[in-house]
Amino acid sequence: MSETNPTVNIYFDSPKTFDAGNILSLNGITGLYFIFSSSIQIQYPFDTSRLLYIGMSEKKTNSIGSRLNGHFGGKSKNVGLVSYRKVEPLWFTYINFEMLKGIWAFRVEDLESYFILNFVQHFGVYPICNNKTGLDVMSNNIATHFKIDWNYFK
Repeated sequence: MSETNPTVNIYFDSPKTFDAGNILSLNGITGLYFIFSSSIQIQYPFDTSRLLYIGMSEKKTNSIGSRLNGHFGGKSKNVGLVSYRKVEPLWFTYINFEMLKGIWAFRVEDLESYFILNFVQHFGVYPICNNKTGLDVMSNNIATHFKIDWNYFK
C-alpha cells in the first residue's frame, strides 16, 4: 500500500496594521507570524514580495503578541524591521499553531523552518529581515506538505 502525503493549502487571514492595538489581542497565542510592508516590493532573486519577516512563538508565555510587541518597540533589535517601520506602515498576519496540530507532527520551530525554506524555494533567498537560517526540516519525513499562498504578499 502506498502512503500519500497530503498537501494542505495555506491561506492567510486578513492583514492587520502593525500597531499596539492589534498586537495586544494575540497574547497567549503560539504560531507563526508574517510582517510585511504596505507598498515596498522587495526584489528577491526569483520574484518580488512585500514580505519582510517570518517569525514564530513557541510558548504562550512568549506568545505571538509578545514577539510582535518586541519587534514593534525595537526590543527584538531587528534593525531591518525598525527601519522599514520608519518609512511606511507595516502589516502582519499570523497562523495559530493550534489550528495545525492535527496535521503537523513536529514542533512550531520546525513549522517556521518549513515556511522559511519554502519561501527560499519560491524567492531564492531568506526574507530580507530574517537574519538566521532555518533548520533543515525538509530532511525529516514530513507527512503533511503545505501549498503556501505567497501571492498574498504581492
